[in-house]
Amino acid sequence: MLTERKITIIRSPGTWVVRAGGAVIAETREALQLIEGDYPPVIYFPREDAGMAFLEKSDRVTTCPWKGEATHYDLVGSNGVIRNAAWSYEAPLPAAERVTGYIAFYPESATVEQV
Repeated sequence: MLTERKITIIRSPGTWVVRAGGAVIAETREALQLIEGDYPPVIYFPREDAGMAFLEKSDRVTTCPWKGEATHYDLVGSNGVIRNAAWSYEAPLPAAERVTGYIAFYPESATVEQV
């Protein structure tokens, strides 16, 4: 039996940027921060503020019992492909429904920073 994990989603003030392969992939002033248990906070970017033309849906899908099914994206640029660099919950469970329409990036694949 799974015990429910506390998920908190708050607006993250300021300007946030994602960089990968020498390019800015996303920039927003509308970032959300998802805090889940003891994990480090994750910054989510509105899709309209991300260069979705650089992101191609991959075949990887993961499932979190508290957030739902995550679709993953490859980052495709002039420097090549970074496999499964980002993920998005397209139909999240109620605890994470605020991140619908947002995308997050793995720190080993891209630099996410507040500027």
